[in-house]
Amino acid sequence: MTLKTLDNSLEVLKYFNKENPTWGVRELAKEMNISHSIIYRILTTFEQHGFLIQNPETKKYELGLRFLEYGQMVRDKLNLSDFVLPIMKNVADTVKESVFLTWLDGTDGVTVEIAESSQTIKFSVSIGTRTPLYIGASCKTMMAFLPAERKKEITDHGMKKLTPDTITDPDALLADLEKIQQQGWCFTTGEYAHSVFGLGVPLFNNKREVIASLTIAGPIYRKPTEDRLPEMINVLQYGAMNIQRYFDQYSFKLYHE
Repeated sequence: MTLKTLDNSLEVLKYFNKENPTWGVRELAKEMNISHSIIYRILTTFEQHGFLIQNPETKKYELGLRFLEYGQMVRDKLNLSDFVLPIMKNVADTVKESVFLTWLDGTDGVTVEIAESSQTIKFSVSIGTRTPLYIGASCKTMMAFLPAERKKEITDHGMKKLTPDTITDPDALLADLEKIQQQGWCFTTGEYAHSVFGLGVPLFNNKREVIASLTIAGPIYRKPTEDRLPEMINVLQYGAMNIQRYFDQYSFKLYHE
């Protein structure tokens, strides 16, 4: 296998996401501007190894169970269920809202754990959801602590709105990120979804590089008042501090690109 073939194969997998979970050979070939014969060989090879499955009726491909296995291996490595999730549940029980752990992955944030609120409400975010770093509290609170060149890379790549409240002007975004970095937390309303608020704080590895965030999210009709916001920030920061202590104490080896 040549490096070009490997690169194309890995690029193919990136097209299977929440917005486009299934692809036919010709439509994916057209989307990627690659010969359909090449795409066919890549898809069938992934299928043979369990990374993709083909719907017998539509003939379209979708992600296979092999990714579920690998996803569980990553979660086990992070000890999320053993240590982090109980802390998240405690925060969720205290503030009566859902809590999310989001991991930095290149120019995106990936949801890796969720502690549901007792006031259950359906969110569009689930484990494995990938979101650009410039959108929402969970991601912007990480982007705010990235080096300037990484921020520029993201803004130069182009930004698109998910809602009318998504900030896509580079200067406005950078000013917002500077404020987030100074205060140590990020509060947003309606940036990722019209009806959701988010409150996020960063988490770091033992080199003091940002690698994740802890975020409270809830319906906008329950967003914290000016009086309640400081209390919610304190609860969130206390939970993040306990997770951070665990990372520091055990020299947790966390990486980002």
